[in-house]
Amino acid sequence: MTLAKRLTSFMLGFTMTAAGIAARAAETAGNGGTYGPATGGTGGPIEKQLNLQPPATRIATEVYDLHTWMMVVCLVIFVAVFGVMFYSIFKHRKSLGHKPATFHESTAVEIAWTVVPFLIVIGMALPATRTVVGMKDTSNADITIKVTGMQWKWGYDYLSGEGTGISFLSNLATPRAQVGAPGFAPTEKRGDTYLMDVDNEMVVPVHKKIRIVTTAADVIHSWSIPAFAVKQDAIPGFVRDTWFKAEHTGTYRGYCSELCGKEHAFMPIVVRVVSDADYTAWVDGKKKEMAALADDPNKTFTIDELKTRGEKVYTANCAVCHQANGKGVPNAFAPLDGSPVVNGDKAAQIHVLLNGQKSGKYPAEMPAWKQLSDTEIAAVITYTRNSWSNKPEQNIVQPAEIVAARK
Repeated sequence: MTLAKRLTSFMLGFTMTAAGIAARAAETAGNGGTYGPATGGTGGPIEKQLNLQPPATRIATEVYDLHTWMMVVCLVIFVAVFGVMFYSIFKHRKSLGHKPATFHESTAVEIAWTVVPFLIVIGMALPATRTVVGMKDTSNADITIKVTGMQWKWGYDYLSGEGTGISFLSNLATPRAQVGAPGFAPTEKRGDTYLMDVDNEMVVPVHKKIRIVTTAADVIHSWSIPAFAVKQDAIPGFVRDTWFKAEHTGTYRGYCSELCGKEHAFMPIVVRVVSDADYTAWVDGKKKEMAALADDPNKTFTIDELKTRGEKVYTANCAVCHQANGKGVPNAFAPLDGSPVVNGDKAAQIHVLLNGQKSGKYPAEMPAWKQLSDTEIAAVITYTRNSWSNKPEQNIVQPAEIVAARK
């Protein structure tokens, strides 16, 4: 019974320690400043890392402390149980003349092995429940951003708050020369952020609650930033949400965390957290950039203008599946070089770009590309119809045709 009392007191002390986790987490997360100097973290993974990334949000700090707390509890249980077991085996072995006890029940022992595990579970569950509830509270967000996963890039739409109306795609920016190919070594040296750079970062202000609404255009993806303790699946046809409130400025990196196909490893996520003033400047610049790219759909372009622009659109969005040479990937992605769709009626190709296609000939579904502008769709169709061996009669598409097809 004395041992049971000691164990009960010991676990009570651990429970009181757990109660102080939230206060310590808030103090740590509220220090502010730039992420690297404040936490020692890089915003992404590092070599030989054994623990979680340094937290950049209050929730992440609570998760970090809960992880440490659970490890301590498990370690104490391990040492206590196996310590008593091995001590008993060694000190009470038969060779020393010890004989086993003959009692059949003990009320004290039964109470101890019921009460002690109960207190352990409560000591673990209370702080964990508080954190889980906090993770799910997406109310009163300052900014809401829709994140759409697609093979193999991310789409960002700022739905509310400062920056409403901003929309862009985020693609892997690591040069293919650093990646190489099966049977071919990379021709460029790989940097510290290999496969972790994008052409368009998601930018948010520091100390603001950011609500993330996730969905997907094709298969299940997962939007994840470890330093924020955020991981939310993006599921086609469904909407899920999560949130974060960064306490430090800096650049944070993550990956799609749900196996989503051939280029799954090429779906990095980069979030840049900036000051309020810098965020306002970014919003102004981004809106001017979008306005400059918003071509008049009634304008008639020359075929050379469309081909030049279409090549850029194809490289950024299409080459990953259909390949730069238009040959596709055997038994995976359809070739565009010699394709009957590309060489046939242009209305059919416009329909595929706007609505997607599941032919059944290939395991991967062709997603819809409605998020591209009318000019971008017209340009990429024109480019494919005038590249490689393709020589269709209808070799040019104007943005006005895309506008008409959307109706």
